[in-house]
Amino acid sequence: KQWYQRRVAITAGNRGHCTIKGSDDIVSPHGMPLDLLDRIMIIRTSPYVLEEMIQILKIRAQIEGLVIDEDSLQCLGDIGVKTTLRYAVQLLTPAHLLSKINGRDAIHKEDVEEIADLFYDAKTSAKVLTSEKDKYLH
Repeated sequence: KQWYQRRVAITAGNRGHCTIKGSDDIVSPHGMPLDLLDRIMIIRTSPYVLEEMIQILKIRAQIEGLVIDEDSLQCLGDIGVKTTLRYAVQLLTPAHLLSKINGRDAIHKEDVEEIADLFYDAKTSAKVLTSEKDKYLH
């Protein structure tokens, strides 16, 4: 038998119809050349639901050696649903640091809420910059 090596590339993206990188005016689905799109398999994905986000956050906290209570996980999950999972995960470390400053070993809901008030997610930050663009240098 002859074995063939096949190349597998897995990418993720949320781009619709957009200009192909490296070109000036060629628009294509996902910003990919049409001849490449003809050769790939596209797998549909769906956003995480709250329970999945909480499970991912719980695993991430365990991996980072963080102690976090259920109320905090629920709060972070709610934040992730409203914003993004990435933002919710990014809040773990500063919430942990705040809990240490407050003399606790575990992250509490109050820590998560305070940290979420201090830091913007990307979409909120973009909205603030757009709405107050006259206050910033161009």
